[in-house]
Amino acid sequence: MLPLEKLDQITRRFEFLEARLSAGAPPGEIATLSREYSELKPVVAEIAAWNHARAEVEAAEAMLADPEMRGLAEEELARLKADLPDREQRLRLALLPRDAADARPAILEIRPGTGGEEAALFAADLLRMYQRHAEAQGWRFQLLDLAETELGGVREAVARIEGEGVFARLKYESGVHRVQRVPETEASGRIHTSAATVAVLPEAEEVEIDIPAADIRIDTMRASGAGGQHVNTTDSAVRITHLPTGIIVTSAEKSQHQNRANCMAVLRARLYDLERGRVDASRAADRRSQVGSGDRSERIRTYNFPQGRMTDHRINLTLYSLAQIMAGDLGEVIDALTAHDQAAKLAEMEA
Repeated sequence: MLPLEKLDQITRRFEFLEARLSAGAPPGEIATLSREYSELKPVVAEIAAWNHARAEVEAAEAMLADPEMRGLAEEELARLKADLPDREQRLRLALLPRDAADARPAILEIRPGTGGEEAALFAADLLRMYQRHAEAQGWRFQLLDLAETELGGVREAVARIEGEGVFARLKYESGVHRVQRVPETEASGRIHTSAATVAVLPEAEEVEIDIPAADIRIDTMRASGAGGQHVNTTDSAVRITHLPTGIIVTSAEKSQHQNRANCMAVLRARLYDLERGRVDASRAADRRSQVGSGDRSERIRTYNFPQGRMTDHRINLTLYSLAQIMAGDLGEVIDALTAHDQAAKLAEMEA
């Protein structure tokens, strides 16, 4: 049974926000009120749709008393009652507690794990996969830092992805990604297993994460790379060390000013993620059933190239469309992970 009192409270709060914004809220409140209004708007739309569906059922039931309309009413009632559970489920999903970071841009970090050069090459494949997925979604993909190997592998890649619902869609990607294939460096044709780690962090705003100047050390240096024309010849690269935590971030674009901004954005995201992790740790028992725990030591997925198979171990999902997935077609995977997480949260809420 849906909580009718809660639905009424949400609707009344939405109407209050709408009236407050229409009347001209003080400038200092507009951003906060607008954010809450935007969050409640889709929920209120589902409440209205559910109430409308229930009203139609009641109207059809009332028509059963009219002998001339009874046949038509029975047909209409069957259709309406069949649609009502779907409406109710959509409303239940809309009522689920939202991750405050879901609407934020994301910081994507990819590093090779076990496997040497093959792991670095696989990390490069993952970087291309996420970049193509971002382009297909109409998101903005900005590479903040990239360190490559001589064979074109990735030693470390950091990117910022901006667009609608970016973190909500990509947050399940954090973890260890394992690959099974014949490496380009393998002459005997043996299948090797290697891995890369992926971290997806929500971007933090300056007002949320205050970083005192005394807590950081900023070094400038010459950009390094695999060699050739892409290596800078000026000391424009920036490395920032956060002294209290030991976190180190780098950026090696042409502009030193932009590099500093990039590094601070990544550092804020990592510190914000640490704080989220501390809060989540207090709810560890609840998080065991959810796929979005963000545990980057967990092996979450295997990409088997000889069989053209991808398996997500958290939800026992196996797809034989590896070529499309590596080309950025992650929709089916992300949808399945989202649905699994929503089902776990629904079960928890109803319990």
